[in-house]
Amino acid sequence: MDIEIEDIALGLSRLARWNGQTHGEHGYSVAQHSILVTELVATNSPDMPVQCLLAGLLHDGPEFVTSDLVTPFKKAVGKGYIELEARMAAAIHTAFGLPAVMPNDWQEAVDGADRLAAFLEAIHLAGFSEIEARRLFGWRKSIPIIEIDPWSSAIAREKFLAVFLDLKSGGHHCRKRWESPRRSASGR
Repeated sequence: MDIEIEDIALGLSRLARWNGQTHGEHGYSVAQHSILVTELVATNSPDMPVQCLLAGLLHDGPEFVTSDLVTPFKKAVGKGYIELEARMAAAIHTAFGLPAVMPNDWQEAVDGADRLAAFLEAIHLAGFSEIEARRLFGWRKSIPIIEIDPWSSAIAREKFLAVFLDLKSGGHHCRKRWESPRRSASGR
């Protein structure tokens, strides 16, 4: 399968999370979500290798082909859809020099960051109250100080590609920016 990062960036930048039902002038894209997840991995698990951060950026990569189905629908569609996503993820990882299947510690770091991102998006973008979001996502810690303003698809694409290129070359710019004390992604 011919997989190009430009196709992934374009597709994810035009794909809205939360079925497009978010606050803001622009829909909140899967590309922007992917960057947030990557930043949360870097912030909450600073010892993870740059390859784990790249896996975080690409964690929803299959959606450039399969689209973004909300989790309850993915489960309702069933095993076939989940298997297709897993095969696509393995192909994307392989195309960009990552293990087809992530090591367990990488998977745990990315999954945790993905859940935290969804919790934050629910409150900041999707109109959930803090109580509703805590119940739905099981979040018991303090809420990290963060602002999420949806970007246009052009900006989301550009930033997604910039993060990808930085991570492929060692991640020095991203890590330096994400170490900034401007916010605490872990809520500690």
